[in-house]
Amino acid sequence: MLQPVPAGGAPVARRPFYRSLYFMVLLAILAGGLVGHFWPDLGTSLKPLGDAFIKLVKMIIAPVIFLTIATGIAGMRDLAKVGRVAGKAFGYFLFFSTLALIVGLVIANVVQPGRGLNIDPATLDAGAVASYASAAHETTIVGFLTSIIPTTLVSAFAEGNILQTLFVAILFGIAMAIVGDAAAPVHRALDALSQIMFKLVAILMKAAPIGAFGAFAFTIGAYGIGAIANLAALIATFYLTSLIFVLGVLGVVCWVNGFSIFRLIAYLKEELLLVLGTSSSEAALPSLMQKMERAGAARSVVGLVVPTGYSFNLDGTNIYMTMAALFIAQAMNIDLSLQDQILLLLVAMLSSKGAAGITGAGFITLAATLAVVPTVPIAGMALILGIDRFMSECRALTNFVGNAVATLVVARWEGELDREALRAALGSPPGKLAAPPDPAAGPGDRDVITAD
Repeated sequence: MLQPVPAGGAPVARRPFYRSLYFMVLLAILAGGLVGHFWPDLGTSLKPLGDAFIKLVKMIIAPVIFLTIATGIAGMRDLAKVGRVAGKAFGYFLFFSTLALIVGLVIANVVQPGRGLNIDPATLDAGAVASYASAAHETTIVGFLTSIIPTTLVSAFAEGNILQTLFVAILFGIAMAIVGDAAAPVHRALDALSQIMFKLVAILMKAAPIGAFGAFAFTIGAYGIGAIANLAALIATFYLTSLIFVLGVLGVVCWVNGFSIFRLIAYLKEELLLVLGTSSSEAALPSLMQKMERAGAARSVVGLVVPTGYSFNLDGTNIYMTMAALFIAQAMNIDLSLQDQILLLLVAMLSSKGAAGITGAGFITLAATLAVVPTVPIAGMALILGIDRFMSECRALTNFVGNAVATLVVARWEGELDREALRAALGSPPGKLAAPPDPAAGPGDRDVITAD
């Protein structure tokens, strides 16, 4: 089927739905679930497929972040604007991350998913969570801040550390902006290199169905559907709370800023399915940056907000932390006073930042929080260890949507959001995304990008 293109361009063949990345990833998740359920040993053995795909994506995250941020800042030339964007982004992160913690706390108090389990703390296996507790004790605010500085300029890329790459990219972009015209050849070279890197992203995304298949087959094969049933109340409460936060809280934020959360979710459906299949929001980070630019957010804003949001804007993780802590207390019949819950909230605000960027951060930050709140024994984490993988998927999805909303909102606040490109991206028929207008092009020269 051919779709007409505005301004008299040539018609573009619309890709059949069964060849879209969205359909193939969805089919892969379903197939992985069936394999994991009926042949659990085979499903468990497919874990390397998911691990390999995530490694492929992580391989290019550092250069994509560096190129996007460095060229974006250099293109600004106004360093005060860089600081203004960063300030608005961190203000947004702090407010909504704290709100997510409060939402998790309130709903856990109302629903009380752990009430009635009557778990004896003496029967819990503290050794099962010892490694997470150890990692939590090793994570401090000071240690986290100093770890942002890489050993060398290139070690951030070698280790794939997002925050270190962000730090180097900001410094490099500022230096290029200060140098000015003399840095123009470097700026052009980095721009050309960024086009190559995003083309590489598109190539690697072809392997997304294989990665999603392997990762989901392992999850179901290793943990089984029974693990969900055993603690269904907590899982259902967490998923429902996250849904309320995304559609309610973030939905209102989107409405106030002139776009629909439902259209945004539809626009990001391929990435959301990829996050669901791999239980990792990092798997979709490069694609998110690319799509936010297509939706009209300036590259400089995307480059600053998305990578920092992946470490500081963890709405799903924050909901999980307060809700899981109260679930453990309720399951062991521990009554937390208002003072205890306020302390829990304050500690969670800090620990969620201190463990940013660590693999398995959700479980580790929970361990760090409980270690400071002695009323709830850290051994209680053994209760949810078996279902953490299923909780991880919801955490990643909520974090991902939260960062997409944050990027568009900060871009609008800064006056760096192309409203026409946003309308075209969120309102176009499936498979057709209007590209942001090229300032050098005439009004009839608008390109159309066919989405995978």
